[in-house]
Amino acid sequence: MLTNKLLARAQKIVSAPRLRWAHDPQLWVELFVTVNLAILAADIYIAHSTNQFRRPAEYIPLYFSIAAPPILAAGIALRWRWHLQAPWRDVGYLIGWLAALVGLAGVLYHLESSFFLDRTLKSLTYAAPFAAPLAYTGLGFLLLANRMVDSHSKEWAQWVMLLALGGFFGNFVLSLTDHAGNGFFFKTEWIPVISSAFATGFLIVPLFMKVTRRFLDLCLLVLLIQALVGILGFWFHLHSNLLEPGHSLFEKLVNGAPPLAPLLFPNLVALALIGLWALIPHLEESTPGISWLGSIYRWTHPQDVENALD
Repeated sequence: MLTNKLLARAQKIVSAPRLRWAHDPQLWVELFVTVNLAILAADIYIAHSTNQFRRPAEYIPLYFSIAAPPILAAGIALRWRWHLQAPWRDVGYLIGWLAALVGLAGVLYHLESSFFLDRTLKSLTYAAPFAAPLAYTGLGFLLLANRMVDSHSKEWAQWVMLLALGGFFGNFVLSLTDHAGNGFFFKTEWIPVISSAFATGFLIVPLFMKVTRRFLDLCLLVLLIQALVGILGFWFHLHSNLLEPGHSLFEKLVNGAPPLAPLLFPNLVALALIGLWALIPHLEESTPGISWLGSIYRWTHPQDVENALD
């Protein structure tokens, strides 16, 4: 049949040796971190423009997010194009530790803006989003884990999933505190709170319990819902900002709902999918029936022998 011929041809292309780099989850994580640091530059610029960068320290994450991506991109090219391990490793360690420090310092800086003065839930809700800088810490830990743990091991996949899990828990905290600022004026503001809690509950299971590949299919469905929630949230925030009074679109974005915040959901979905994909060869196939992700994995790795189970 024509369909079978097309699938066979596509399988041959996907599994070709020249595309071996595209099957490397370690590279996916490097690209994920590089792109996210670049995006954080725009997010930081919008967020800190609210008070026009009143304190010089507020420029630190902005400058870091501008400088780090091209350096990481150079390291990626040296590693995957010219096979130079040492520069890629050392640059990753440096930026990873710096990102972790920037994130932790940002948390203390945000808490100091109000919470340490009053020490109340109200001050925590209406202060600068204290958990937001942890995005830098999470990205830094991703770079460190990508160099300290064998990317073909089950532990590497679990580390990636753990950091994605932490991101969803951070989304839960941010959605709860940010939307509490207006008393959940719209009922739809509860959606990201509930969905992120739901994702956290599902993603934590493979880290502490023995599961089969069929459970990963269930996680995939949950993640697709998270991506939809993020896209809808982006539209709600953008639509709300367009209705806000202001002379320019940038002014509306600065003073309105954070436009990039809901996109954390599909962003974390991408990271969690990397972890799920890397976890597949370390899990048993359920019987009866075959998992969707397991079938796709075997289709994209026709020459691979089933890895030994841990």
